[in-house]
Amino acid sequence: MARTIVVKVGTSSITDGEGVIDRALVAKLCDEVAVLRSDGARVVVVTSGAIAAGLPALGMGGDRRPSDSVTLQAVSAVGQGNLIGTYQEALGRHGLVAGQVLLAPLDFFVRAQYLHARGTLTRLLELGVVPVVNENDAIADDEIRFGDNDRIAALVAHLVEADLLVLLTDTPGLFTADPRLDAGASLIEEIIEIDHEMERLAGGTGSTRGSGGMASKLAAAKIAAWSGVPSVIADAKREGVIVDAVAGTPGVGTVVRARQGRLGARRLWIAFAVGSSGQVSVDAGARRALEDRRVSLLPAGVIGVE
Repeated sequence: MARTIVVKVGTSSITDGEGVIDRALVAKLCDEVAVLRSDGARVVVVTSGAIAAGLPALGMGGDRRPSDSVTLQAVSAVGQGNLIGTYQEALGRHGLVAGQVLLAPLDFFVRAQYLHARGTLTRLLELGVVPVVNENDAIADDEIRFGDNDRIAALVAHLVEADLLVLLTDTPGLFTADPRLDAGASLIEEIIEIDHEMERLAGGTGSTRGSGGMASKLAAAKIAAWSGVPSVIADAKREGVIVDAVAGTPGVGTVVRARQGRLGARRLWIAFAVGSSGQVSVDAGARRALEDRRVSLLPAGVIGVE
């Protein structure tokens, strides 16, 4: 069976110094997608950048960038068309077809919509299309929106049963310290399991042009690992980065290994796709039963509900 690769592209990875979509950078990434396709792989692109694509069209670049959510949603509605058009043009040069898929949190929270999304993505891949996925920012609810596409990319990797998740950013990967402040910082090339120390190293926010930072990428890689999908966090501007990530080229970035015992599909959906709506406190016996035997929770073990 053909390998399935999910590639996540952040806003900072496809914009220039002014925060404008750089068509050359998009073309470079699509050239690499075409190489994978020619080798028989199936590829899903999860991209940010709708707002960055919409700002110039509305004359709101630079210091005129709005800050209120309603205007930014309107900007994203304008920019999404420009963004998908840029991908269609770049992929079209290789005879590839791009298919736009806009997802919202409810498409993951509601089981029926979750299954519909999986069916659509699966069928697009069967048809030879390159799905280009983004969050539906134009109608997103501030209270339940994802806010960055790293988590969406991890959930999509689970949906399509991907073999690899490539998280592209503007740094070579996760370092032992902030390389901007510590000259001795070195790239962490492999992570077997994401622990608290790794999460501490990844602390901090993303660029001013996007909403995701290294912490969100590591969180996405953790979701993917539980799904049985390895991840690579790498620099989008590195030449051949996607091809090298798939080939397992040493030094391409930070590789996060998949867990040996992956959760079942429904457990993964409950753990990572469904939003929390409350809290249930259980006694020690119920906790042991849930953790060790993975059985259903009985009313007798519940000591509190919030």
